[in-house]
Amino acid sequence: MRAVRFTLVAAALAGAASVASAQAAAAPTSGYRAEFLKEMQYFEGRFTQLAEAIPADKYTWRPAAGVRSVAEVLLHVAGANQGLPGMAGIKAPAGFSMQGYEASTTDKARIIAEVKKSFDHIRAAASQMKDADADKAMKVFGMDMTGRSFSFFMARHLGEHLGQLIAYARVNGVVPPWSD
Repeated sequence: MRAVRFTLVAAALAGAASVASAQAAAAPTSGYRAEFLKEMQYFEGRFTQLAEAIPADKYTWRPAAGVRSVAEVLLHVAGANQGLPGMAGIKAPAGFSMQGYEASTTDKARIIAEVKKSFDHIRAAASQMKDADADKAMKVFGMDMTGRSFSFFMARHLGEHLGQLIAYARVNGVVPPWSD
């Protein structure tokens, strides 16, 4: 039984490593997509560090009724990372649905895994796009945008929710790890 578990874990890790290396090979090294990915790396680090620093018993904390909890903010970010690229023609991960996603769990480990998975999707999405898409017109929530302005929109959305989560953390006595 132990050998079977080890084999399954080893196979899963090998599969994840080959996907990660394929994504890294396809990742742009210059241009707006490379710059976008650098911003996403920054946000992934901040959200992950903060999610890990906030105690599990604070994941249900919310500043007032009707306002997202810590868990809901993190899942909102993860959901947007997986769903918004669809507006640029990139399919969401298999099985993903925004319906009920933000309230799907309050389990800290699962939420952190979802946040990380969502940034994996962003990397894959940016790798699928072409530099020529920078000037391609699209509609996002009724607004005219280009691929480049859509990447700014995504970063702005993450910045708004990172600020929200920092405020939530500080109100609950958690100092963001990068400012400690």
